[in-house]
Amino acid sequence: MSGFTKSAGARESHVWDRAFLPWDLYFGVVWLATVALVLGAEFPSRPYRIPAVVLLALLIPWYAWAGRPLLLLEPNAEPRRSARYLGVALVLFLAAASLVGETRLITFALAPHFFMLVPLRRAVAAMAVVAAVPVAGWALLWRPEGHEIFLSAVGAVTTFAFSAFLGGWTIRVIEQSVHRAALIAELDASREEVARLSAERGALAERERMSREIHDTLAQGFTSLLMLVQAVQSELDTDPAEAHRHLELMAVTARQNLAEARALVSGGAPADLDAGSLPDAVRRLAARHDPPAAVTVTGNVRPLPPALEVVALRTCQESLANAAKHAGPDAVAALSLTYGEAELTVSVRDSGRGFDPAAPSPGYGLRGLRARAAEAGGTASIDSAVPGGTTVTVTLPIR
Repeated sequence: MSGFTKSAGARESHVWDRAFLPWDLYFGVVWLATVALVLGAEFPSRPYRIPAVVLLALLIPWYAWAGRPLLLLEPNAEPRRSARYLGVALVLFLAAASLVGETRLITFALAPHFFMLVPLRRAVAAMAVVAAVPVAGWALLWRPEGHEIFLSAVGAVTTFAFSAFLGGWTIRVIEQSVHRAALIAELDASREEVARLSAERGALAERERMSREIHDTLAQGFTSLLMLVQAVQSELDTDPAEAHRHLELMAVTARQNLAEARALVSGGAPADLDAGSLPDAVRRLAARHDPPAAVTVTGNVRPLPPALEVVALRTCQESLANAAKHAGPDAVAALSLTYGEAELTVSVRDSGRGFDPAAPSPGYGLRGLRARAAEAGGTASIDSAVPGGTTVTVTLPIR
């Protein structure tokens, strides 16, 4: 019954969509059995059986030319063509069945067509005609004995009841199958949408992560280089020794930026962490700060999960970069790492001019710092006053 599945949109077609040939074979087998019974019937005589066989023979090309294409379409897709096909088939059947009672066997081949091509109520009404009219026509034409009419009537009622029940039950099963197929199609569409949104969210999260990485590494490094260039320009004539120190610091910063760029491209650990432990990386970072920052490490120093150490190092980088840009030229910075049993605390303090933490931050750094801490399951706090300096504290759980 392929017409009930074309718009289902399920993962694949149903069995009757993939192979309609069994319906053709079923129709052919029932037709051959009917013809055999008609030719072997004892009543009426042979001359009256031949027209019945001819009428049955006309059903074959009519089914192949008009019926089968309709059965492959959507239900009620061609109501006029369906009515014409069923009307002609009904006339041929009724004429043959009125001549020879055995012709009524082909009802079992024609009944599915009614249920497949017209609504259920009309199909049941048509089956009532198919069951009753042949018996009435046969009785009027041949005037058989009463018990023969009774047996034919019982057979007609049984045929009608069986076809109506089976046809109605089959239609309801198919409609339920179509409904479930539609639900499966909706579920597949929903899954595809969820997968698309997840991919977009993943891409957005990756862009956000790369933005933070670039901001905390390359962008900060280039900012440091610009500040050092400005310092060297002002010191070339007045303080050559300090200018030479700043030039060396520029070279160290440029090499560090190059290493960070390579680490970003390869997806490896930050350059400072790749060369040693977290405290060593923080000390190297503090040494590149101008002026160099003090580092304090307390607690049971031990290797931590790489993601946690990256967050700690980026916190120090961002905080030192902010101190260099905003705290003032005479500000002194200090970093501390505190290893606890269940958490790592990173604190960066400067003695600069401070700022109002409640004021909206135009930059990306503090927002990125808080986001990093939150992603690691930790917290970030900024304590600052004007004047009075700034303290950035990030607490990260050790799992």
